[in-house]
Amino acid sequence: MSSLMKGTAILTIGMFLSKVLGLVYIFPFYAIIGQENVALYSYAYIPYTIMLSVAISGAPIAVSKFVSKYNSLGDYESGRRLVKSGLLIMTITGFLSFLLLYFLATPIAHLVIKDEEQIFTVDQIASVIRWVSFALIVVPFMSLLRGFFQGYDHMKPTAISQLVEQIVRIIALLVGSFLVMKVFSGAAKTAVSFAVFSAFIGALGGLIVMYYYWKRLKPEFDLKLAQSVSSGKLSYKEIYSEVIRYSIPFVFVGVANPLFQLVDMLTFNTAMTNIGLSKVTDIYLGMLNFNTHKIVIIPVMLATGFSMALVPTITQYYTKKQHGALINAMDKTYQILLFITLPAVVGISLLSTDLYHVLFSNSAAGSSILAAYAPVAILFAFFQVTAALLQGIDYQKWIVFSLLTGILIKLAINIPLIEAMQTKGAILATAIGYTVSILINMVVLKKALDYRSKMVIRRSILIIVLTIIMAAFVIVVHKGLTLIVPDPSKGLALIYVVICSCVGGVVYAFLSLRIGLAQKLLGERIARISRKFGM
Repeated sequence: MSSLMKGTAILTIGMFLSKVLGLVYIFPFYAIIGQENVALYSYAYIPYTIMLSVAISGAPIAVSKFVSKYNSLGDYESGRRLVKSGLLIMTITGFLSFLLLYFLATPIAHLVIKDEEQIFTVDQIASVIRWVSFALIVVPFMSLLRGFFQGYDHMKPTAISQLVEQIVRIIALLVGSFLVMKVFSGAAKTAVSFAVFSAFIGALGGLIVMYYYWKRLKPEFDLKLAQSVSSGKLSYKEIYSEVIRYSIPFVFVGVANPLFQLVDMLTFNTAMTNIGLSKVTDIYLGMLNFNTHKIVIIPVMLATGFSMALVPTITQYYTKKQHGALINAMDKTYQILLFITLPAVVGISLLSTDLYHVLFSNSAAGSSILAAYAPVAILFAFFQVTAALLQGIDYQKWIVFSLLTGILIKLAINIPLIEAMQTKGAILATAIGYTVSILINMVVLKKALDYRSKMVIRRSILIIVLTIIMAAFVIVVHKGLTLIVPDPSKGLALIYVVICSCVGGVVYAFLSLRIGLAQKLLGERIARISRKFGM
């Protein structure tokens, strides 16, 4: 396995495990604090995520790109100068971001609370935003170190620190909220405040891991520094202008989803209050921006995890003007994305009632939101990949343009659609905004590369047909199960989900292997497995 693929695999596995842990903790946390308090948690995390993206400014990838570039020239000094000065800058940036979010907590809360009948007060929302803001002091500093290690092709420190950060955060979150709610019979607001503060505790855990790897790898860094050759003395202005140029598109890709959620956070309650639903608006927004979003993002992780390994090759092919290889890589990326994501989101929609019951509670509203929201995962995945492809061919400015266009469209139509369709209106506005952003990205790719592919269209139709057949089997099996027990308990609902998922997975895998589609998309290893079964 090449070092590029190995590094990509390590980061992908680390990201995937971290995201899975970030999903799993929700269910015990939900059981501890209850549905009505989930929204309070999400009110804090969305502005935090956006502020964090701005504070980090794409540092891990931008710094790794800078360090890798100059290391390849034998100039190890420029990377060390960047990290030494950057640690101070990131510390200042993190502290300023902390102060900004801390003091903006009350104005943000006023934008969210639109009616006295809402569950939460301005003071409660402002308080949890302040508690989560402390994490901004640590995370930017740590992100720069991660980028420096990645520039030296050391991916393990980033992957392990992400995992440790997540594990420490989750343990602190669950133990703290359990003690507050169940042992000391405290208020839910206190439990949520401690839960969001766990982001700071987790970041400290991740930072300790980075310090360990720094001490361990410093002799190697010092040895290379001693062998450094000059590629021309770069001023700090030149260093940081180059890093900022690298980082801007990554900031926009990373902040895309939180920005769409922020639009909902700032407009959803207004629209719901306008149609007389202020009593339930916090609960519905919590279901949309927290509960169902965590489920919907799963197929996005799987799809982008598989396709990420293909995307770095785009830059290499484009640089070497290998147009045919570049087009083939793009074709395969799109096909793998649809092949994995489409059946997953259809399955989630079909099993939404039982799935929501198992993971959260038996809620008609929650399962309805999940069924409508799941298909949008395809758009999330395609935006990430088309944006990555644009980065690979140095068309970064179009990412900014397409995302801002999508956000503005979402902002313009969100309130009218919510007033007409409630939560599903917000989902539809997100889908429309993302669709516009993706179309812009794809038009630019087509113009820049003269890209067109009948194969992608043909195979997309084939994947849709296979998914329809899979869905038919799942519907029949689920109908049969509900005829036996129409109103299942949580345990029985889990059995329904497992049985139907297995049936759908087996049918989809069998058909895709039988016609050779899986082998063409997923490679020789799948082909060898299929031959063992005579396919």
